[in-house]
Order: sequence, then C-alpha cells, then structure tokens
Amino acid sequence: MQVINIRQPFDPARIPDGNVVLAMGFFDGLHRGHQAVIERARNFAKEYGLPLAVLTYDHHPSIVYHASEQRITYLSPVQRKLELLDELGVDITYLVSFTSALSALKPQEFVDQYMIGFHAKIVVAGFDHTYGPKDIATMANLPKFAKDRFKVVEVSENLDDDLKISSTRIRHELDEGNVSLANRLLGYSYQTSGTVVHGEARGRELGFPTANIEWPVEERMPGIGVYAVQLKIGEIWYDGMASIGYNVTFGDDRPKTLEINLFDFKNMIYGENVKVRWVARLRGEVKYTTAEALIDQLKNDEIETRKILKINV
Repeated sequence: MQVINIRQPFDPARIPDGNVVLAMGFFDGLHRGHQAVIERARNFAKEYGLPLAVLTYDHHPSIVYHASEQRITYLSPVQRKLELLDELGVDITYLVSFTSALSALKPQEFVDQYMIGFHAKIVVAGFDHTYGPKDIATMANLPKFAKDRFKVVEVSENLDDDLKISSTRIRHELDEGNVSLANRLLGYSYQTSGTVVHGEARGRELGFPTANIEWPVEERMPGIGVYAVQLKIGEIWYDGMASIGYNVTFGDDRPKTLEINLFDFKNMIYGENVKVRWVARLRGEVKYTTAEALIDQLKNDEIETRKILKINV
C-alpha cells in the first residue's frame, strides 16, 4: 500500500495520475461499520478496474475545533490504522494532516481541492461522514458540491443489537472492560502496543513473573481488570493473562501499570517492542488481605485464561 502524506495547502504534484475510487473517513479502529465502507469502495474499484484509495486523517479533528479537557486516545493510532487499511486491500492512503488551515476550507473548496485533486471517480463514505461544518458538509449535500464530476455512494449505518457500531461505542466498552463486546464490534481482537520495561519484580516473588508493558499515551487502554491476552514478541504470539490496574493489594496511591504473565515462558525480554491482543476480561481488580489469597486467585485466573484462549484463539 502506498501512503502519501498531505497537508494544506494542497499540492497536486504529490498526487499520482489516474482515476481512483475514494473511500473517506477518520476510521478510528477500522470497525465493522468502517469495513463496510471500505468493502463497498473495494467492490467498485474491482468493477471499474481502478485503484482503491482512502482519504483519512493523522489526528482527530477535535484537536483543531476545540480544546479537550482530556488527552485524546485512539483505538488505532496512525501506524495501526495504516496496518489495518493495508490488510483491507487499500492501494493508496492519503494521510491528511488535520490543521487549522484545512478546517478553514469551505465544503466546496475541500471537494474541489481534495476529492477532485485525488482524481476520484466514485466517492464512498458513511452516512454520517462530514468534510466541513456538520450542518452543511453532509453526504446528502455532497452531490451538489460534486457537480456531476464523480459518483457519490453513501453507506448506511451498521448495527449490532439494534445499536449503531461506532468508535465512540467501542471506546465506552473498552473503558468498561468489555473487550469481548468491543472485539465483536471491531470484527477482530483489539490490539495495543508497548515496550517491556522493568517493574518491581513483585510477580516473580509470587510465582507469577510478569512482563511490565509501558504503552504509548495516545493508545486507549481497556479498563481496570484482569484479562486473557496474547503478547506478540518478534513474530510469535504467546498466551498469558494481563492485569491493568494499581496493584492495590500492595498499597494505595500506586501508579497504573500493565503487567502480563506469560504461560510456559522464561525468556528475558526487557526492551522488546511488543503488541497486546486483548481477548476477554476475567474480573475486576481486587484488594486482597494476604499475598497467599492473591496467589490462590492468580492460580484460578490462569486456569480460566487457558480455557478462554483455547476456545477463542
């Protein structure tokens, strides 16, 4: 997949010659609703013998439109989003930098510079996609701005349990620890990344040595709890159970950490860049009165985790 970084002012010289089918969206998480947009565009691309291109953005538009009290975190930061788009068969991704200069464009200017500039013959997007002020730059109004220069295809909402599949809904489910439901909405197992760093070696003392993972601040982590996971080191996925929380058994006011106990694994992996595949939540974080009680719980967690991973992976 070819990735072309674009920023305002638009430079036509950066755009390859030839017509494309263009799918548009922020696509955080590339969930099943997004996949439906990409699939529709891919089918048109095959039918007309054209490359499949995607217009997406490097960070969330809310950074430009208003100040956020909380740091924005993503289901799929840029590199992960590009990986998912590549897996979905996209030929060209236009990664547009969302800046004040871009947001100042009027809808007609955006259409003329970007959709026409990308040589789109068919433009595909979700029903709620916008490309400017949300009350004007709607999919319903896009044919007016297109002026018969390209075909507009609007993809209807994708439902699960009669509720819209959306990035917002998935973020909420992850915050609640409902990774199984989040995975169903995504259409794949949620992943995060990180680096293995030194911890307090408390797990080793308990007989459950853990890999302590420091994660990028822009990635959205699941809620506090214990999970069945897999950890990718190099090219191999290893089974394990993860605890994300504050280690409340060993004191108050402790930092939030992610620790993963890998089954049947004894290698030293400090400094490794890894990926975490979140499969299912076992339980919440509990403050135990003794280390022995925690050890007994961890033994039960391992039994349950092995069962879950055997069924789900």
